[in-house]
Parts: sequence; structure tokens; C-alpha cells
Amino acid sequence: MTQEEPSTQKLDTRHPLYLGHWTRSIPGIDKDTRIDKCDEPHLKRKATIMQKYPEIINYSGYDIITLYITLAAVSAQILSAYYFGNIFSGSNLMFVFFSYAIGATISAMFSGIFHEVSHNAVLETILQNRFVGLLANIPMLVPIGMSFKRYHLEHHSYQGVRGYDPDLPMEWEVKLIHNNPLSKVLWLMMYSVMYVVRGLALNKPMRKWEAINIVWTIMCDVALYFVVGPKGMLYLLLSVFFGYGLHYGAAHFIQEHYTFADGQETYDYYGSGNLLYMNIGYHNEHHDFLSVPWTKLPAVKNMADEFYSSLNYHTSWWKVIYMFITCSILAPQSRVERNYDDFIAYRKKFKINPEPVPDNLKPGVDLSTIKEKLDNEYRKLMSNN
Repeated sequence: MTQEEPSTQKLDTRHPLYLGHWTRSIPGIDKDTRIDKCDEPHLKRKATIMQKYPEIINYSGYDIITLYITLAAVSAQILSAYYFGNIFSGSNLMFVFFSYAIGATISAMFSGIFHEVSHNAVLETILQNRFVGLLANIPMLVPIGMSFKRYHLEHHSYQGVRGYDPDLPMEWEVKLIHNNPLSKVLWLMMYSVMYVVRGLALNKPMRKWEAINIVWTIMCDVALYFVVGPKGMLYLLLSVFFGYGLHYGAAHFIQEHYTFADGQETYDYYGSGNLLYMNIGYHNEHHDFLSVPWTKLPAVKNMADEFYSSLNYHTSWWKVIYMFITCSILAPQSRVERNYDDFIAYRKKFKINPEPVPDNLKPGVDLSTIKEKLDNEYRKLMSNN
């Protein structure tokens, strides 16, 4: 693995955006993910932003509108399952099509709901948020809500730390998929399964609320079976499989932390999909300010615009998927990792730089427009290698 040595200065030289000094891991040239000896960027960038805009903390809190969205999404998915399980008389092909076009589109929304629940951003208390998570889990058929909360918070605490961050692809995924387009398609289709496998691979003991989630899910699945029938259950199962796989609503899993550019490990999406999927594309803003609900993330960006407009970003989830599959420079190894000791040591040793933010920060690039550039870059690298 290629390594980057940390600065010997006491102040973090990544100020003010806290982008890394590393270059991307290139399939065919590098054998594994890129290793960074620094800590993750978000805690220090948050502190830098707070020095300039202390009032930004006023956006923290919760927003009950997520509860109403949860009720609507759960109702819509169960009603759809009832229709396709008991009334629909079309062909099996149309059944699968509607499972993808309707079911998966709704199912993908629950990722945003679980996300808000994990940060207690739906209702006032932790217990109330857990109940919302259990409610959202009903049409998912598998007990994911409470486990998502646990592992997602660990992702924030240990972003990129091998053995701690469940969002990182495992070594065998990197080696097996490599940068073969067909393999990447199959890998994206199975992404929901891989997310569960990664959590299990961490081999952590089950917690109380995860056990409650299992019992709750079994009870709900039995009740659903009698209401929507076996074909309705199949509709729900396909909705989850499609909605967290090769689907527009799942593209944020690739958009968020796969390295499309040198030095940047978290990316935003500023497209129309945020309207349906609860601003889940505002990922840098979210990582920087974990206690801000999704409805206020655009306001965070507007207030601290010089920080976020200087980062590279996406404007099309379809192009995220297309680029990831077709560009040989992108693969599951396109991630940044760090080990735990380096992470802790760098955070303790290298302090936040108190210098003012420069006025001439370079604007970020819309990554949805650079596929040809990436292809040319890869060909040049391979010819020189």
C-alpha cells in the first residue's frame, strides 16, 4: 500500500479545507486502496468553519417532518405490496419492472430515514428516534434499522479506519472486482448484501436494540405475509434488493466516499435527487455538522459557501453510476484508508490552524463533466507505467 507521511509541523497543513496530500489509488498501477497517515478531515474543518461562523450551530436539532415522511413512505410501500401481491394481474416481467421503478424508488428513501434516526434528528429523544427507526424497518423485511444506527455512527467516528469503518470495501472485494466493468455492475447490484457482510465481518457482539429489531422484524414479517401474501413479500424483497443496488436512489453510496479526485475523500451531490431523498447528497455538510437535520443542510452550505464550493462535487447520480462502471480509473479500491494508531496520533499531534481562511480558494469541479478527462488520464498513466 502506498503511504503518505504526515507533516512534522504542529499545525495541520491541510488548513482550511483539510484535503489530503495523497493521490488516488489507480487500478492496474496500485494494488490496493490509498493509505493516509492523517486523521479524517471533517472534525477540523468543522472547527475552522465554526471559528468564522459560530452561529452555524443554531441549525442543529431535529425536524419532525421526517416522521411524516416515514409514515407516508411506509404506507405507500405496504399499499404497493398489497396491490402487487393481491390485485396486480400483469406479467412477471412487469412485476419485476414495477418492483424496480416504484418499489425500489420508495425503498431507497428509507436509507435517508435511517440516517436521520441514527443522528436522533427526527424527534426529541433517543427512544423516540428508535421507535421511528423500527417503524421505517417494517417494509424492509430484514432487521437493519438499529444496526444501521450503530455502524453509521462508527463510520463517522472512524472514517476510513480499517477495522472500524464498516463503509470500507473489504480486501477481497477490491481484489475480486478490480476495475472490470461487468464485475462492477454485479458488485453494485449486490451492494445491499455487501453492506450487511461488512458489518458482520467486524464481528461485534449484538446489542439490545439490535435484538429488539430482530424480534420486531419477525413479527412484522409474519403480519405482512397475511396482509400482502407471498407475492407481496416478493415485491418488498425485490424493492430492497434493487433500491440498495444498481439504482438511482443508491448512487449516493458511491458518490459519498469513492475518490474521483486526488486529496478529497468525501463528495457532495447537488442535483434534483435531493428533493426526493432528503438532501442525502449534502454529505460534506453532514459529516462536518452531524447534529444538523437534513432540512437545514442547504442553509449550512449557504452560510459557509466558500468552504463547500471549493470542494469537487457531483450533479448527476446517473453519471456517478455510469462513470464508476465505465472509467477504468475508478473501482472499489478507489478509497482512502488509515490505521487506528495513525488516526489517533495525527489527531492528537496536529492542531487546527487558526489562520484566517484565504479569499482565493479554488472553486470545485463538477465531476459529472470529467469522464473523458478521467479516461484520458488513465490511458496516459498506463502508457507511462
